[in-house]
Amino acid sequence: STMENNGDLDLNCHATGDVRLDTAIYQWITWDKNPKTRAQIEALLLDGQVEELRRRLCSRMTFGTAGLRAAMGAGFALINDLTIIQSTQGMYKYLARSFPDFSSRGIVVGYDTRAQEASGCNSERLARLTAAVMLCKDIPVFLFSTYVPTPFVPYAVKRLGAAAGVMVTASHNPKEDNGYKVYWHNGAQISSPNDKEILKCIEESSEPWSESWNESLADNSPLRSDPLREISKKYMEDLSSVCFHRELNTKSPLKFVHSSFHGVGHDYVQQAFRAFGFPPPIPVPEQKDPDPNFSTVSCPNPEEGESVLELSLRLAERENATIVMATDPDADRLAVAEQSDRCGWKVFTGNELAALLGWWMLFNWKETHSDPADRERMYMLATTVSSKILKAFARIEGFHFEETLPGFKWIGKKIHELAKTGNEVIFAFEESIGFLCGSMVPDKDGVSAAVVVAEMASYLYNKNLTLHQQLENIFEIYGYHISTTSYVICHDPPTVKRIFTRLRNFEGENTYPRSSGGHSIVDVRDVTTGYDSSQPDKLCVLPMTKSSQMITFTLQNGIVATLRTSGTEPKIKFYTEFCAPPGKSDISSLEEELKKVTDTLVEEFLEPDKNNLIRRSI
Repeated sequence: STMENNGDLDLNCHATGDVRLDTAIYQWITWDKNPKTRAQIEALLLDGQVEELRRRLCSRMTFGTAGLRAAMGAGFALINDLTIIQSTQGMYKYLARSFPDFSSRGIVVGYDTRAQEASGCNSERLARLTAAVMLCKDIPVFLFSTYVPTPFVPYAVKRLGAAAGVMVTASHNPKEDNGYKVYWHNGAQISSPNDKEILKCIEESSEPWSESWNESLADNSPLRSDPLREISKKYMEDLSSVCFHRELNTKSPLKFVHSSFHGVGHDYVQQAFRAFGFPPPIPVPEQKDPDPNFSTVSCPNPEEGESVLELSLRLAERENATIVMATDPDADRLAVAEQSDRCGWKVFTGNELAALLGWWMLFNWKETHSDPADRERMYMLATTVSSKILKAFARIEGFHFEETLPGFKWIGKKIHELAKTGNEVIFAFEESIGFLCGSMVPDKDGVSAAVVVAEMASYLYNKNLTLHQQLENIFEIYGYHISTTSYVICHDPPTVKRIFTRLRNFEGENTYPRSSGGHSIVDVRDVTTGYDSSQPDKLCVLPMTKSSQMITFTLQNGIVATLRTSGTEPKIKFYTEFCAPPGKSDISSLEEELKKVTDTLVEEFLEPDKNNLIRRSI
């Protein structure tokens, strides 16, 4: 029997009779050297919690839109010391095979400030274990000596010529979660086929090497270096590539408030403002220091809007500050609100901010590129569930726009492809408040976005314009783009599968819905199956992604609606947008129509009540 006596627990007495599960239990208790997580599995075993053991031990994490992400705790399906060691051993194996010069190039490792008492897991320890695995194989490791924004890892990978990078973070997920984000040598997050190959290597090298647990290697190994000073300094210097009006910034009367949402952003945003010639923004004192419990917010996601920005907005009112900015806990995304005379605060959506930032990057690019031929080599990018406003810019201004699958890893990949043929991407975004201004990092960056927004606001205020007024101007020139983004929560994967299967067989086998709320559906694109009714060959232009669900409907009245599963959370997300032609539009009737269509679509296609879906509460 594989069940033999191990330590104090006699596994034979507690065998479940399920060979696969018993093997997994035996492996866990033999391999895990973290007393807290080992005790969690032992307690479940003594308690006879077979289903919970199966949930934790009989599946592995896979690479989603942002690497590996799961709750912290014991089990092969969760984030913990053992699964991070296994993942890094797999990475080592794959990188050693992919890069003949791996042992001279090395790897960058960064981390955020997440921690969980119960499992003894925290981001810094997981990063040190990641380093130990590489160091014990004589691979140089650039391990940051303190927490850093996520974009610092891809920036360092490119700057230092490393073979890859790892960032231990779960970004804006609930406090229970953590994650392992992997970057390739070009600074872009890994995408297929590399992610599949790494997973294969992880499965082949699942037993921990004895030295993998030697956390002290991160302090004692001569192959470990700390890139913090060099990378911070170079990053702040490189910000000048997106700073266009430093002189004006030094005189700006505007006051800014910044919240770092209990995460890593505070010091770095302060430094970035100084680099642009601004005084540093006023920090939200209760949220400026790392707190793994995110004590002052209901969820650590600034995307949720006014309800989670409460402390920032109140501070701004007391300080008479015009603009509020919030970076998410790992500082790769940015929320912005502006005080307006008429109606309190305007919290911009990701799509609205992108319209402003896209306009601003174009406006400044045009100042130094007067030759129309330059536009042939200039691109802006967005993910396919984001607003099509950049497409309208490109059509009218004569540059290129391309869209990618959801997830910034696809944008990073596209930037790399375009660079090979001498093209430049000056702006890219995803609607979930992820922005990339310029070309410093091939990933979203909340630090640079924050200071670019500050400069844009100062410039506009100097011309007696608010951000909101400029957004209206943009819409009048390029056409109103009104969008909504929301989600329902579903913790039951079979229900999600059933919902999407029903949509694919709506009026008989292999037929999609023909109408919604009285509007006929003119086109359907199903990225999961690779079908697109608008293409002559009925094949989708975007790469097919069987592992996640995503269907887009184009309605007769010009509304585009997408339903998709989240790559990082148990959510079904829905996105709808109305794109009107340039000129004045009756905005309130457009908004009304969009709301009506969105509500009907959700009711008809997702059937939230029947499927026990949890509606967004915030």
